[in-house]
Amino acid sequence: MVQSATTTIVIDTTPDFRYQMLRVHNNRLDAVLFTHPHKDHIAGLDDIRPFNYFQGKPIKVYANELTKKTLLNDFYYAFADHKYPGVPDIQLLDINNKEDFIIGDIPVIPILVWHHKMPVLGFRFKDFTYITDANRIDEAEKEKIKGSSVLVLNALRHEEHIAHFTLDEAVELIEELKVPNAYLTHISHQLGKHKDVEHKLPPHIRLAYDGMQISAPA
Repeated sequence: MVQSATTTIVIDTTPDFRYQMLRVHNNRLDAVLFTHPHKDHIAGLDDIRPFNYFQGKPIKVYANELTKKTLLNDFYYAFADHKYPGVPDIQLLDINNKEDFIIGDIPVIPILVWHHKMPVLGFRFKDFTYITDANRIDEAEKEKIKGSSVLVLNALRHEEHIAHFTLDEAVELIEELKVPNAYLTHISHQLGKHKDVEHKLPPHIRLAYDGMQISAPA
């Protein structure tokens, strides 16, 4: 969840989306940005309905063509010509990864990364960049990340994986991009225990955890 004083954006709606919103007592949602169409990143979309009800308006949902196709299929009832009362109210918008855009007062720079052969979107918000489910980033897209003060990046496990960065690969990329503060996410039990992994990392790289909050510099 990315927040300013006036705007709240969520990246992906996981199966735990409802609980995640309740856990942080969030009562506002302006937009959802989708990275890609895998089920663990879209399954919670139905649970935007309370935000529709209390805000009295559709939720803007941004996705690339591949993800839009899956959303239209999996949540077909939300896009029907004649909707059943109470279904999610969605304004589905296209992301062109070459064009920046603004949601409320938050500027968004899409970053194309690769999840094996699947195009996935990362996002940069001013000095904060978020990338999940990737194992390759083209040089031109790396330029969009450089200059970030904070990078959140996936690091699945120690062993090589066909579609995710390993811990060593993630650390190597962070060092290459010279990002001063990085947090590793989308980690599995195969990475090991938090306390065992954390002390082996460089001081500017940390494992993310549920409920972590990062504030922009004053």
